[in-house]
Amino acid sequence: MNVIGKRNHVSNLKKYWQLYVMLILPVVYLLIFNYYPMLGAQIAFRDFSARAGIWGSEWVGLSHFQDFINSHMFWPVLRNTLVISAYSILAAIPLPIILALSLNSVRNKLYKHNIQILTYMPHFISTVVMVGILRQMLHPHIGLLANINQMFGTSFSDPFASASAFPHLLVWSRVWQRVGWSSIIYFAALSSVDPTLHEAAVVDGSSRFQRILFVDFPTILPVFVINIIISMGQVMSVGFERVFLMQTDLNITASEIISTYVYRVGLTGVPDFGSATAINLFNSIINLILIVSANYIAKKVSGSGLF
Repeated sequence: MNVIGKRNHVSNLKKYWQLYVMLILPVVYLLIFNYYPMLGAQIAFRDFSARAGIWGSEWVGLSHFQDFINSHMFWPVLRNTLVISAYSILAAIPLPIILALSLNSVRNKLYKHNIQILTYMPHFISTVVMVGILRQMLHPHIGLLANINQMFGTSFSDPFASASAFPHLLVWSRVWQRVGWSSIIYFAALSSVDPTLHEAAVVDGSSRFQRILFVDFPTILPVFVINIIISMGQVMSVGFERVFLMQTDLNITASEIISTYVYRVGLTGVPDFGSATAINLFNSIINLILIVSANYIAKKVSGSGLF
């Protein structure tokens, strides 16, 4: 069987050699920019010195991990990361599905396309510009909401100065920016629904909501499961740019997450590259465990998974 398998592989290689040649550049790109940099992860286990280099620095084992776990910042940054990430998943996953299912039921094509364009557009606004828009609109003195409140004689407090408001501001601004773009994959899945299924459901007396629930939703369920698995693998990766740009001294208790803490440890003050690498590697290991666990559970429950 092994000989036959090898012969088939050689035969396929000769037959489809053009496809294998096309794979060379992507594979080389992955090796250079994704796999080769992994050698630098050993900094997490060394007392890194720029003069000695990575290989010449003293090996310290797990001491950087122990220092992070025993530090006073471990639980606050871990809690903030988990809270914001869980909040983002709960808010971001259902809304693209609801948008796709709702617009898929709209018969007016012009209205449908216009709504799609309007919901896609925020995705193309950069994170820096988006945070700038938020700061302008929510400025306590010259912002749009502040002016509206002044018209009615009410006061307006700065949400960027509130630790309790930070998670809501972060999550819902991100949801608004991504909900339309995230719904594209569900629109693509819904395009494969057989129209005869809807016709049969109408003959059976099913309402529009029942057709959405029992015809459309099962079609996008595999895509939904894959998105859940991918989201679980990003639980610890809330995102650095938006959080960092929205972070202030007044909301730091709720906005300091692992990625921003890695930046502070590794690049501000006296840089500690070993500790920063260890913290980031700890973050990646947790993500790997979560995505593998989510995939295993999804395959057991629904029969479909990412790998």
